[in-house]
Amino acid sequence: MSEADLGVVPPRSGRVSVQAVRWAAADGWVLTSRALAHWARKPGEVAVGLLFPVMVVLMMGYLFGGQMDVPGGGSYRAFIVPGMFALTMAFGVETTFAAIASDASKGVTDRFRSMPMASSAVVVGRATADMLHSVVALAVMAACGVLIGWRVHDGAGKALAGLGLLLLLRFSLVWLGVYLGLMAKGPESVAAVQILVWPIGFLSSALVAPSTMPGWLGAVAEWNPMSATVTACRELFGEPVAGGSWAAQHSVLMAVVWPLVIAAVFFPLSVRRYRALGR
Repeated sequence: MSEADLGVVPPRSGRVSVQAVRWAAADGWVLTSRALAHWARKPGEVAVGLLFPVMVVLMMGYLFGGQMDVPGGGSYRAFIVPGMFALTMAFGVETTFAAIASDASKGVTDRFRSMPMASSAVVVGRATADMLHSVVALAVMAACGVLIGWRVHDGAGKALAGLGLLLLLRFSLVWLGVYLGLMAKGPESVAAVQILVWPIGFLSSALVAPSTMPGWLGAVAEWNPMSATVTACRELFGEPVAGGSWAAQHSVLMAVVWPLVIAAVFFPLSVRRYRALGR
């Protein structure tokens, strides 16, 4: 049995040792398991969250798809599947926000902070759990896409690269959700997050091409970080890619740059806010 299993507190020092990293990882996994156990106790809630993007794809594809022209040709249903992949990653901000805000408002976070555990465990556990949830959500969406006609045309390697970009986007948005959750008064403030996330998500190339929007609005959509990931995924999946802007022509590059910028801003803000709790 390891020291971690025995609950022995590692000695604190200014140096980052292998033992400290090992303890931090063990503590983080304990809190990841807590989130997974919570989902296991509420499978209906999890199922609704996973099926919501599927419902949007089916509605958009079969109710409105007949009126949609896809720039570059192709099926509208295949066109929106990469967009819904990215929107699913964006909607995950609400999950992160609600969990962090709920723990903070109930005093659970303060209780964790008072325990002999790594200070990073709360946010690391949350981030790990949400990334695992995102992998499942992508698998569900991919199965839905295949059923309605979406296909990968350029091989498994590029397809995996596209899925990696989607998870990179989700990873960066985890820290946005953590920061907003730590700033909120409680989980009921999730409506404010929806007001932020939904317009940003839909003002992109996820469901329609920016070229069909008014000029200034299309330019905003072209430079939306969501559009970068969506366009890059379409390119990597071997689907027609429309758009003559610099952002559209370098979508793979921007799909890496934008998440790194978002993480570089909100990760330190989250750490700073977390350390300031209770002061």
